[in-house]
Amino acid sequence: MSSADQVRMATDIAAQFRHLPPEDGVTAIVTHLRSFWAPSMRAQLVEVARSRPETLDPLVRAAAERLDDDGPAG
Repeated sequence: MSSADQVRMATDIAAQFRHLPPEDGVTAIVTHLRSFWAPSMRAQLVEVARSRPETLDPLVRAAAERLDDDGPAG
């Protein structure tokens, strides 16, 4: 799957949690990504956040940063 597809999917996920306060939205996105995305998919999203953060929705960027802080098993 391309990183563009993953960014689009992550943005769609973020849209589902936009009604929450930002920190709660980020937590919900991280929980969803950990539950339903393969580690390789999460790693690819983290790489996009590192290399092209401006391309990500702010909630997605914050979620990817949290996954990055968790390390490789994220």
